[in-house]
Amino acid sequence: MTTIRTTLPRTRKTTVHSDSRVIPFVIQREGEEAAPDNLRLTPTGSGRYRLRYADEDPRDRDLRGVLWARCGFGPVDDRGQPTGRPQWRMMHPLRQRGCMQMLRCQVCAGPARTPLGWIFLAGPGTVDPNNELVFTNQPPVCPEHVRTAAQLCPHLTAEPVVLLALSAPLYGVIGVGYGVRDGKAQVVERPAGPVPYGHPLMPTVLASQMVRRLGVFRLFTLGELFTALEHAP
Repeated sequence: MTTIRTTLPRTRKTTVHSDSRVIPFVIQREGEEAAPDNLRLTPTGSGRYRLRYADEDPRDRDLRGVLWARCGFGPVDDRGQPTGRPQWRMMHPLRQRGCMQMLRCQVCAGPARTPLGWIFLAGPGTVDPNNELVFTNQPPVCPEHVRTAAQLCPHLTAEPVVLLALSAPLYGVIGVGYGVRDGKAQVVERPAGPVPYGHPLMPTVLASQMVRRLGVFRLFTLGELFTALEHAP
């Protein structure tokens, strides 16, 4: 998978600083634990099922009707930002989903669109520019937090691959497939990659991360990106 990343300043020059004290909005915090497992499988005919929660709420499903893993929310500060010790290698499933659905910055949760498109980050050697199918489970980043995201993400380096995308349509989710085993709803399938929306497995998938496909995009270094933004209309 590729990786990826509020408001573009209206000044003629974009000055960007990294801040190691910043904790990305999408990072899961200590104490934000998975909710109790009360999953059920409802028969829909012809040996098929639909996964649901016994006490399901409309917020448990995304815009395409896919069921999502529940996770607790910790306290927030006076700016509405999550608090608690960061669990650096884990993204909170619902904060990740919110940023991906709205294409908001994964660091500050502000708008991520620039005059040139959306900025996504990837690790060195992870993107083949000749491959038409480039996916990411990482929300975009705003210009202000590009360097911060690159330095904080464990999958990136200080000089990541920058993808400036003109389009990034929703593709699917990362999750696990459920089935009936010993009379209970249990995980029976762990797909190696993202499950596309509309796939036959989707009615029984419990999603944990949303995935977008990068359509029209250009590759940049960080230096090239900031130069392009400074000269943007």
